[in-house]
Amino acid sequence: MTRKSTSTVIVGIDGSQASLHAAQWAVDEALSRDLPLRLIYVTKPKHPSPDDYYEDVHRGRAALEHAATTVEALGKPVKVETAVLDGPSTPTLIEQSSDADMVCVGTVGIGRYAQSILGSTAAELAEKAHCPVAVIRPPEGDAKPTDWIVVALGKDPDDEVVVDHAMREAELRRAPVLVLGDSAGRDDLDERIAGWRDKYPQVHVYPLADESDVTEFLKKHHERVQLAVVGTGQAGDLTKIVGPHGHPVFHHTHSSALVVRS
Repeated sequence: MTRKSTSTVIVGIDGSQASLHAAQWAVDEALSRDLPLRLIYVTKPKHPSPDDYYEDVHRGRAALEHAATTVEALGKPVKVETAVLDGPSTPTLIEQSSDADMVCVGTVGIGRYAQSILGSTAAELAEKAHCPVAVIRPPEGDAKPTDWIVVALGKDPDDEVVVDHAMREAELRRAPVLVLGDSAGRDDLDERIAGWRDKYPQVHVYPLADESDVTEFLKKHHERVQLAVVGTGQAGDLTKIVGPHGHPVFHHTHSSALVVRS
């Protein structure tokens, strides 16, 4: 186990491919902040015997070693820390988030089994963490430059912080941004986002009036969305934003979500 830094980007690791992808996604977050990437495995809260506990710890160490190797294979100069911590997982990650810039967890979507995981871990983490929480899905097929980052700019003052996070992600990911606005109209929305265009000149920003809710936008439209950025007020919609796994009506089963704490 390595020493904990005063600030990190945390990734929850459980040995799954989804958590490995979350770790890869989080590398650029850590590099952009000049922070270590802290990979955490949380043991089960209860074990029938000491042998079961030590077996869990062994699995955790193996999962962390695999994740660290996967990250290092990217060839990027990120510092990697690892830790095996005692569970339960959600309170442990929430506690760890108090010293983090971001917490990232992976998910494969909302199936019967994944829904219980997402409901008990990612959704609660998104609502209660002390920092932004990214719930990352592996891409389905090849990601394209037109895979949007989507954010809503309403009348809530906290929306300014959320939009700024979306713009930062767009700059980091070299992705275009759809900024959803209310019924005030395109001209008003253009005026409101002018400052962000100046602050992030490399980011292509497209205002879309009369679409003020990220969840509803994802439900109605077919545009490819790689990341939906929302405030904690929409953390309860996380299962809808990430997408019902394999649902024939929902179009965004490959979307990830970033929940911003304002």
